[in-house]
Amino acid sequence: MSPRRIGVTVVLAGAVTALVAGYGAGSSSAKSTTAGATQAKALIVLVTDVNQLNDHGFNQLAYQGLKHAESKLGIQGAVYQSPSAASYIPNLAQAARKGAALVISVGFDQAVAVAKVAKQFPKTRFAIIDVDQTTLAGKPKNVEGLIFKEQEVGYLAGYLAGLIEKQKGGHATIGSVGGQKQPPVDRYIAGYRAGAKKADPGIKLLNTYSQDWVDQAKCKQAALDQISAGASIVFQVAGACGLGALDAAKEKGIWGIGVDADQSYLGSQVLTSAMKRVDTSVYSTIEQVLAGKFAGGTNAVFSLKNNGVGLGKISPKVPQSAVAKVKQIAKEVAGGKIANIPTSVS
Repeated sequence: MSPRRIGVTVVLAGAVTALVAGYGAGSSSAKSTTAGATQAKALIVLVTDVNQLNDHGFNQLAYQGLKHAESKLGIQGAVYQSPSAASYIPNLAQAARKGAALVISVGFDQAVAVAKVAKQFPKTRFAIIDVDQTTLAGKPKNVEGLIFKEQEVGYLAGYLAGLIEKQKGGHATIGSVGGQKQPPVDRYIAGYRAGAKKADPGIKLLNTYSQDWVDQAKCKQAALDQISAGASIVFQVAGACGLGALDAAKEKGIWGIGVDADQSYLGSQVLTSAMKRVDTSVYSTIEQVLAGKFAGGTNAVFSLKNNGVGLGKISPKVPQSAVAKVKQIAKEVAGGKIANIPTSVS
């Protein structure tokens, strides 16, 4: 059975329009990508995960990096959206057949698909966000992993949450809602829990996995359950689903913490956001390809030290003394004074 092209997406004024067309497995348009990066208009293809471009976070940030590269580097960008996991391999293969100079895979869930397609198209360059290249089957040399130290920014978000709860006194409880138990999700949450405990050793920690990245109702219910159990701050690490957790925080008048992008625009209930600069990672990888410096077979690591992660806007309601303390903690993490932040959740 021939794969089916899912789509090339163009975003104009916030609207997403999918252009769908069919193609055959033996497409005559296939061409070598060895010289792809030297073309006047190198084709760079972004393959989304199931959240697609309307997640207000992860995929949207990757798209922003692609658009920035179109503007500043003169590349031709295309987005293949993935309405389901079954779309990953067809989308990745189609991008390779189109002669893409680089195919960027968004998210941990595409790891198996990338490993398979990279083997089938050894002359095509692939980058995968949130996956360690050394963990891919066969360790393909034409793949670069783009990974983040989410535990560092999670630690800052947790430390801020712990400070706020400690100032209130009494028995504090905070929560987190993850989409699925995956390494990048757990790095965020493990750091969050460690930071909160450092600021307030007596704090109680709740954690739930929605097992969903899209359905906001599931994350909202998970957050409401935590709020009913006493949580007065909830950290969402669940993509578009997690927007439901922030909605629950708004509904119940508690703090919510955003993820990936700065989600403060969602309302005054957002305490801060644990950001990872996916847009920067996409742009810098495209730069490497165009310069002939693509680092296949390795990882690029983004941290507090190189500005790859960081806190978003902190609510103006937070005392400046707490903001100053968190900034100091950030310097200590970036400088290595605070190290060995946990990366797993038991």
